[in-house]
Amino acid sequence: MAKRERVVRMSVEQPLWRALTAYRLLTMVYAVLLFGFAYQRFDRPKVAAGYLLCLVVWTLATHRRVANAASCTKGFLGADLTVAIVGILLTSIADTHERIADGGPTLPSIWTAGSVLAFAIKGGWRWAGFASTFVAAANVLVHGGSPTRDTLHNVLLVWVASIAIGYVVEVARASEATLARALEIEAATRERERLARDIHDGVLQVLAMVQRRGTELGGEAAELGRLAGEQEVALRTLVSSGLVHTCRISRDESLGALVDAHEADEPGFDEGELDLRTLLAPHAGSRVSFAEPGTPVPLPVPAAKELAAAVGAALDNVRRHAGEGARAWILVEDWGDEVIVTVRDDGPGIPAGRLDQAEGEGRMGVALSIRGRLRDLGGTAELVSVPGQGTEVELKVPRGRTQ
Repeated sequence: MAKRERVVRMSVEQPLWRALTAYRLLTMVYAVLLFGFAYQRFDRPKVAAGYLLCLVVWTLATHRRVANAASCTKGFLGADLTVAIVGILLTSIADTHERIADGGPTLPSIWTAGSVLAFAIKGGWRWAGFASTFVAAANVLVHGGSPTRDTLHNVLLVWVASIAIGYVVEVARASEATLARALEIEAATRERERLARDIHDGVLQVLAMVQRRGTELGGEAAELGRLAGEQEVALRTLVSSGLVHTCRISRDESLGALVDAHEADEPGFDEGELDLRTLLAPHAGSRVSFAEPGTPVPLPVPAAKELAAAVGAALDNVRRHAGEGARAWILVEDWGDEVIVTVRDDGPGIPAGRLDQAEGEGRMGVALSIRGRLRDLGGTAELVSVPGQGTEVELKVPRGRTQ
């Protein structure tokens, strides 16, 4: 079952949303005051008053929409930018030509920058560049294609500042996701170490004692001791390997970075990559040795599952044909462009022609369970067996062709 753990409770961008909320309210008041002080100098003051009334209602009604990224939707951003651009264009109707030519403020004044900043915080620097370009075009249009130096300065300032803020937000989100991932792994490591101590102090010691006493008593107790010894080796291998599933996705949401920890066997979870070692380690036991690289061996989830299934089929053949007393070794090698898993046993080996005979009799274990799986992955399965010297199965899976 998938688990979701919130590692970072508050996103680093939340202070930006709070600042934007306050900025919109303050600049709304500022735009109204500018109009109030210059009311007599407008050509059509009623047009300006009507727009500013709409601006006040819009700002107050949408106060909560700029509280976080989740509520600040694309539709709202588009509508908010439209309100700003309409106000800029209405300036040429409501105000006098002389005031506009002298670089007088537009009807929404610096409130317009709030719309552009919302794009920057929500979508990053590309969204900021998109919104600020429309605002710049509207300002140039109002000035008849010949904006004043002050107007160009203000437009350029908004354009550069919004893109810079958008870039900072993107970097902050990436850093936040990395931090969430690191904290989650640290928490998992501490928990694993705690469990390892408890298991070592309790379960492993009990299993070792049962094995020792069972061997001393003999009979049925010896069989129980043997089973306890196998479980001890398997459990000790899992504890000492310290494997952590690599199927963990860090992503940013409205209030912070989330880390999704998906189990490898979760139904429908076939995206991303999985550390092959996590699937092969459980095979280790008193009669199965597992050798692995010290670093993860990532493969696409479907490929990792199929390769692990092929290894399981090879071990089943060892138990079935080499006997319960046979030993087996699993070796995992990561060569970058391909992954090689070798399964070897010390059984009696397979007589020449036995595999072809079994396939002719309809027993398709090696042909389908092993070679068929590797063929579907674009890989190969080579089997080498010498009578009296055991059997070796080499499974190769190339990277870049696995699906």
